[in-house]
Amino acid sequence: MPLNKCLIPVVAGLCSTALLADPLVLPLWDGVAPGSEGATQEEVWVERGKGYVDRSVANVHKPTLTVYLPIAEHASGAAVIIAPGGGYSHLAIDKEGHDIAKWLTAHGVAGLVLKYRLPRTKGHPYPMETPLEDARQAVRLTRKRAAEWGVDPARIGMMGFSAGGNLAARTGTLYETKDARPDFLILGYAAIREELPVDADTPLTFFVHAHDDKTVSSSNSVNFYLKLLEAGVSSELHIYPNGGHGFGIRNRGLAVASWPLRCLEWMRGQKIISNR
Repeated sequence: MPLNKCLIPVVAGLCSTALLADPLVLPLWDGVAPGSEGATQEEVWVERGKGYVDRSVANVHKPTLTVYLPIAEHASGAAVIIAPGGGYSHLAIDKEGHDIAKWLTAHGVAGLVLKYRLPRTKGHPYPMETPLEDARQAVRLTRKRAAEWGVDPARIGMMGFSAGGNLAARTGTLYETKDARPDFLILGYAAIREELPVDADTPLTFFVHAHDDKTVSSSNSVNFYLKLLEAGVSSELHIYPNGGHGFGIRNRGLAVASWPLRCLEWMRGQKIISNR
């Protein structure tokens, strides 16, 4: 799977070594995923990119976790589960999934792309609880395999974009057991429109949004950030004037393209990764 040509420059330099090994693709559940019994639709993949890979996938009935691991000498011990967006009807699996994972591995962080089931699946709709169960299972599975993957089970975060940001925020606030709770959150233009319970145990959070986002208002991130602030949860909020919606990790010559650098700085400041 080639890297997108318009990935931000910080990926350069380490990618050739970080991508030596092919990623590991794991089924999220043993056997048929609970709630997918009887689902017969085939997944639908659509290539949307012009000169770069930008695929969409829909009709997900067999959720998976694709595991990208950094080479040992660059490994930080941290891991991030990535939930692509797509309005809960499809997944922007490359620009908000695999491309992000490749960037993370280039900086010593294991990147795990979550292909989760979608409530807006035609012919076989799922309740909103289904992607949340997939996300919880992804956290549990990562903790279970942490030693094997060289991951610290206390440094497993979740990142999400748009609807995937909604899913990440729900996973960090609606957990039932601590083994399904991410240790930190990274939320990109997250669609957090509902009231989520926030307290002192909510994971520390990094936000990025664009003020001119016409799909998901930046007030979604601001309101959630203020709730975290009130609860005393360490968080960092970046709202850029331009960028629109769905910018992912691409460099289009806008200031918002610097958000991955700010995110790395935040991760270092929070001791999620080292300052080396």
